[in-house]
Amino acid sequence: MDSFAWGLVLGIVIMFVIGAVGTAWAYRRFVTLERRSRQQQRLAELGTLTGGLAHELKNPLSTISLNLQLLREDIPSDSPTSARIVHRIATVQQEANRLKSILDDFLRYGGKMELERQPTDLNELCEDLQDFFLPQAQLQRVTLRLKRSPEPVIADVDPRLIKQSVLNLLINALQALGDGGEIIIAVSRQSQWGVIDVIDTGDGIPSEVRDMVFAAYYSTKRTGTGLGLAMTRRIIEEHHGRINFRSEAGKGTDFTLQLPLKR
Repeated sequence: MDSFAWGLVLGIVIMFVIGAVGTAWAYRRFVTLERRSRQQQRLAELGTLTGGLAHELKNPLSTISLNLQLLREDIPSDSPTSARIVHRIATVQQEANRLKSILDDFLRYGGKMELERQPTDLNELCEDLQDFFLPQAQLQRVTLRLKRSPEPVIADVDPRLIKQSVLNLLINALQALGDGGEIIIAVSRQSQWGVIDVIDTGDGIPSEVRDMVFAAYYSTKRTGTGLGLAMTRRIIEEHHGRINFRSEAGKGTDFTLQLPLKR
């Protein structure tokens, strides 16, 4: 067989190998995409089922709370065991209300988020939040300060949801401080971003848990649901913004929200 024939055969073999490799890659890609599609479909179905389950659980919890209150009112005040019974009923009521609160948080986090955008001055938004949150901070002897931007910072946002996201950060900061300390809300403008910083002078976030800060249902607090920071991140991302934080042991934490400015 001459060199031309050998070259032709070799070329055919190479093309066959390339075709086989390409076909195998395409098949694996197809299988991967199909598997991913089935997983996404199952996750969507699971989300719908859990959302419906949460709604169904809220109704009997409300009935339980109402009947416990009625039962509590029917207990004779002169009974020697009334104080103990009332205390036990109050404990059950408290747990029922806590479960209802968890379900409400879950439904807000898992549900569809509809934004009602409008031009909003972040200075004024944070000033409203300072007035609202100041009494709660003062109860824990925490100083709450606002650093306004010297110029208006107008962002095209849903003010109700942005207030909720900043309030989540304020509550988190207050819990980190305990009694005494300082929280600073700072508003600034950086290039195309309107920026809100929530800074506390607490002990900082331990390095071993920083990767879990925004994870849903992760909380280091006994009474926390673990959805506050996860919800804040979702709100900011729905606005096509960014959220990050810096934390230093013994000095505190700075959460930064970046929101696109109105063009």
